[in-house]
Amino acid sequence: MSIEDRMKATAKNIEGKIQEAAGEITGDPKDKSEGRAKQAEAKVRHSVENVKDDVKRAID
Repeated sequence: MSIEDRMKATAKNIEGKIQEAAGEITGDPKDKSEGRAKQAEAKVRHSVENVKDDVKRAID
């Protein structure tokens, strides 16, 4: 598990939430969709880290 990678994924998720909220407030659908995409990317990054952890546990 890379704490640094998890922190980056969490930061990307927060960035996406902020961008989506800004899109809601301003009515900009592009910002909303980009924010959702960033959140999805963060979710994938977290999943990759979980798989890494599972593999490491299986090996140890």
